[in-house]
Amino acid sequence: MRSLCAGAAALLAIVISLSGQAAAQPPVPPGLPLPGLPVLPPPTPANGTLLPDIQHWIDRVLPPPPISAAPQPIPAGQADDLSPELAALRQAVLPAPVGDPIFDQWPANLAGFAPGAVLEVRDITSSAAPLVVVPIQRAVLLKYRTTDAHDRPSFATATLVIPATAAPAPGARPVLVNNLPIDALGRHCTPSYTLAHGFSFTDSALTDFVPPTTHLAALRGYAVLIPDHEGPLMAYAEPYVAGHAVLDAMRAVRNWRADEFGASKFAMTGYSGGAIATHGAVKLIRSYAPELVPALAGAALGGVPADYEILARSMNGNLASGVFMAAVFGIARERPELLARMNHLAQWVTTSPMKDQCVSVFALPGVLLLPIDIAANSADPLRSVLARDIYEVTRMTGLASAAPLYIYNGEQEFWIPAEGARNLYRDQCSLGVTAV
Repeated sequence: MRSLCAGAAALLAIVISLSGQAAAQPPVPPGLPLPGLPVLPPPTPANGTLLPDIQHWIDRVLPPPPISAAPQPIPAGQADDLSPELAALRQAVLPAPVGDPIFDQWPANLAGFAPGAVLEVRDITSSAAPLVVVPIQRAVLLKYRTTDAHDRPSFATATLVIPATAAPAPGARPVLVNNLPIDALGRHCTPSYTLAHGFSFTDSALTDFVPPTTHLAALRGYAVLIPDHEGPLMAYAEPYVAGHAVLDAMRAVRNWRADEFGASKFAMTGYSGGAIATHGAVKLIRSYAPELVPALAGAALGGVPADYEILARSMNGNLASGVFMAAVFGIARERPELLARMNHLAQWVTTSPMKDQCVSVFALPGVLLLPIDIAANSADPLRSVLARDIYEVTRMTGLASAAPLYIYNGEQEFWIPAEGARNLYRDQCSLGVTAV
């Protein structure tokens, strides 16, 4: 920045000299600000970067957004002990209602229901059947009680697809839990919303259909359970929310039709954002839903974002920055201490319509190749004490899967490096888990 100002000053001095005004106006010394141009703060490098000065300059130039109450406040039992300003900001960054009560409305007296209790059931066969393509017997949308990242009552939704094909073996029909990579901040981006309301070119994710995991499993006679694992706050990338939502979806299926699915075996799969949910579920099942341990035959997870400290290096300052920033915002919906570290620019973004977008929109800012550090109000935020705490919590170190694991990752994958999958494999093997 100093060399740029010095060069501009020298150029201005030359122009003045050529215009015959040099005697009346002395040259501008190198390094001084030019008259009439904004004055940037003097650079104070931190770890070799000028970002802290840019962050603080943003807060001086850009006022904070006007914060109004969220369209649908969190129930009293869900509120954190936050300052009034931070509580208002948290309300403002939550997803907007989509106009369908099954996705929007918080049921009364959630604490009075056991995790996995079915709260509402809707038959969506007519809208889901054309999207599943293969013959199905029925598709139902389940709303059920679950638990958030802080062990408070919450709710989630999931779709159960029951195929027309006979079960592949005698006995209870097996169930595939297909944890799709939802990767979204808005409720209309979830797979159940698509199955209930029809396909949308702007909102429905291609990964709901490619690869055709749901379709092939149903064709072979498996029931398919598709959890909306980000929960009602759309806490994208938060593994505890996702793990609880997946496990309670399994409980909900068993509760809804105990005669048909009470003795069913379950298998679980998830890729990328779906691997976050699978990772959370297999590590939490022993402590959170021990009765499901005998029912879970195994889990496969690929493109595994198991370590966000690795992703802070691989997805920052490149085309993936928009996705990484959205994941940080998603986690912040459940962990609002992160919101307190956002500068005014980040507050404008997270309270704007961007808070309700799907990955096809919020990934676009990645073309600017900006590091997400520019959205913080402190120096080196991705290596701060708070960041290290979040890395540790979301890594879920020391928790052993209660089911055999198949872990896979592209060797040359640069945004989600294979290092994370290898570390997860070694960690699980050291804990006595059968893993491949």
